[in-house]
Amino acid sequence: MFKANLYILIAFMSLGFMFFEIQNSWAETNTVSSTVVNNTPPTANAPSIINSNSDICKVGVGASVQNNIVGLATGVVIDDELCQKLKLSRSLYGFGMKVAAVSVLCQDPRVWDAMTDAGTPCPARGAIGVEAETYWTDNPDQIPDGSKYKPEYVQTKIQATTPDGGQIDLPLFQVLFFISTGFLLF
Repeated sequence: MFKANLYILIAFMSLGFMFFEIQNSWAETNTVSSTVVNNTPPTANAPSIINSNSDICKVGVGASVQNNIVGLATGVVIDDELCQKLKLSRSLYGFGMKVAAVSVLCQDPRVWDAMTDAGTPCPARGAIGVEAETYWTDNPDQIPDGSKYKPEYVQTKIQATTPDGGQIDLPLFQVLFFISTGFLLF
């Protein structure tokens, strides 16, 4: 009886091993093997433009482009004009030249508009106050480009130069135009 139990035990163990072998072969046929290849292109690093001194008015800008074959990188330094004006104005004010300091700042249209809004026109050719206001009214082309008041000053100047306050006599203009050019206007 012991032998029979031993044979039965061996038979069950064989079946168990066979079962595990079958499961293992199933696992082998279901696995996917792959090879990972690093196809990352080399990178083009933009140059770093370092401003070691915080007292300079320059800004560094860098850029780079890379593809699988070639890469390009470049960098430039750009002047910051507003920073330069602020430093110049601060230096002039430190030397006691307050009108000159304000004049440097008034070259910026935002400052020019702010001074006009405050009722204190920017200095012009050594004139301040009412005299400066008269200068800006007579010379609107000298107002910094970008000022919101420049079109208004130019229009005022045009109206002041026409004889009847801005109204041009159209028939008279057409006749003069025809005489001077030979072209008839409708």
